[in-house]
Amino acid sequence: MKAKTEELLYLLLWGADQLCRPTFRNLSGSFEEWAYRQGFRQQLRHLQRKQRKELLDRRVAVGLGSEYRLSERGRVAALGGRDPVTAWERPWDGLWRMVLFDLPEARSASRTRLRRFLKQRGFGYLQNSVWITPDPLGLLMESWTAKGQDVESLITLEARPGSGESADAIVGGAWSFDLINSRYAKCLKVLDQLPPQRPLTSKAAGQLRRWAHAERDAWREAISIDPLLPRTLLPAGYLGEKVWRRRQSALAQAHALGGCVV
Repeated sequence: MKAKTEELLYLLLWGADQLCRPTFRNLSGSFEEWAYRQGFRQQLRHLQRKQRKELLDRRVAVGLGSEYRLSERGRVAALGGRDPVTAWERPWDGLWRMVLFDLPEARSASRTRLRRFLKQRGFGYLQNSVWITPDPLGLLMESWTAKGQDVESLITLEARPGSGESADAIVGGAWSFDLINSRYAKCLKVLDQLPPQRPLTSKAAGQLRRWAHAERDAWREAISIDPLLPRTLLPAGYLGEKVWRRRQSALAQAHALGGCVV
């Protein structure tokens, strides 16, 4: 997705009540002027034509023109690709899904791609070649397992601990929550720097836009490495949910300031 599309979705998210289904028309006139100069109106039309069903819903209100709303997919895209609340609230059946592999040196490129593939999908690793997730694999690993024939190179298993290992210990061994929390701590720091004044001047609006970019970048850096585990598996001291609540409040305040104006 292009950076400007991501920015547009993020700005649409600002106008939401409880971060849910904002409308472009609800945003301020000043924002509309700025959006016109930034080419966002043209981009809205482009998204409406090319990707409307994926990212935007469009309605025409008599006498009021077009109204754009983020679709559910657009809302998730604006959140960084995953809905944290849905992820935290999903149930866990007590089983760990494991990917174990021993790819030969001649296949080092495949080994690197596989590790990147697993990391991007929120797997944790107990060893470089032992990766785990609490979620059913479904067809996720089908292209890697060669339909289960080459089990000496790669195999997937569903398992429970056999010697009393706790879920807390497994989570702590598989994911670096110190690093995850350090990124969320950065999010909190940025959120606390929300400019307090109404952006009635170009200078004040510039401060708000710079804050918005910093906030979005900090959030994406954090959520990109957070597996968003089911709540029952989250370790003590996990900052993700605290940041989520604080972010909702901060974005609502930003919108109340006049959101994204020049």
